[in-house]
Amino acid sequence: MTAWDISPSGVQHVLNETGKAAEGLSNTGKALGETMTSAASSSGTIVPGNQVQCGIQGPVAAALGEFLQAYQKDLMYVAMRTSDSLDGAATATNEYVKGNLEMAAQAQAHALKEPVIDLPGDKGQVKGPQGGQ
Repeated sequence: MTAWDISPSGVQHVLNETGKAAEGLSNTGKALGETMTSAASSSGTIVPGNQVQCGIQGPVAAALGEFLQAYQKDLMYVAMRTSDSLDGAATATNEYVKGNLEMAAQAQAHALKEPVIDLPGDKGQVKGPQGGQ
């Protein structure tokens, strides 16, 4: 790759939109946990005599618990990966901007340096305002 082409404002827009989507994903994950817990505690179980009793863990509650436990690690992974990706993109863009500013400062400093004229026979003397000639 010979050049970078990053639009910091474009990156910021994408990060903002992705952050909103990640927040929605986080809220959905929290709601899922609350809903599953509520569903499990409300599912009850069937006891002899075909009566439903709530508060006793039955097969539905057990299945919901196993489901949530099985996917909890995956959900946490997605949340952490999203956060790390957003942080990484923001950090990389900030470093890109700092690099551009540093390169611009170096180019400006180089452009402001007094020129050194080295003509044959001058024996290394500098001519111009600072050379005294």
